[in-house]
Amino acid sequence: MNILLVEDEQKIADFICDGLRAKQFEVTHCDDGDKGYAQASRNIHDAIVLDIMLPGRDGLDILKSLREAGNKTPIILLTARNELGDRVQGLELGADDYLAKPFYVEELSARIHALLRRQEGTKQHLIEVGLLTLDCLNRKISSQAKTIELTSREFSLLEHLMRSPNQVFTRGQLLEHVWGFDFDPCTNVVDVCIKRIRRKLSSLETEQQQLPAIESIRGTGYRLSPR
Repeated sequence: MNILLVEDEQKIADFICDGLRAKQFEVTHCDDGDKGYAQASRNIHDAIVLDIMLPGRDGLDILKSLREAGNKTPIILLTARNELGDRVQGLELGADDYLAKPFYVEELSARIHALLRRQEGTKQHLIEVGLLTLDCLNRKISSQAKTIELTSREFSLLEHLMRSPNQVFTRGQLLEHVWGFDFDPCTNVVDVCIKRIRRKLSSLETEQQQLPAIESIRGTGYRLSPR
């Protein structure tokens, strides 16, 4: 599980990073609010541990901006023990949980696991890569409340790529998965389908927010790259 930690106090950051990594988490650390927001906006983390008091953008501003942008990554706020107002405001802005300093890393780990179990239980039919969401139950593709329609083949192909972001698939693998064993291996149907998907996905993008890109791997095939 990939955790983003946004914490400017180095001793606390080292304590959290060491403790979570010992429990088999992958941890990315940012030490100021501007870097933290930029990293969180990529929407590639399983959970975010976010301090409120930060240089640059503070934690509540980061939280508010992420939720307004449609980022649904579970967020745990780190607060001072006596700052009840910050905790209440954080929960109202969309935080999933909070933890008052000082704390044991075992408790933080347990809360992260609880959030991820809750998310898995309610969103098991959703696949999210960056700002792109694929709803397997309703067969919809959306980003920040905008939705596009895909054909059955296009949907199956994009779903296959989104289930394994950054993995390179050959044209033969995609052909076999989406069209079946008996389809002509010399056809360019995969390339044509990819082109249609790219065109449709482009309609969801804005100047401020870019979606994951389907990259061509020369001589091999394709991969979905989070951005």
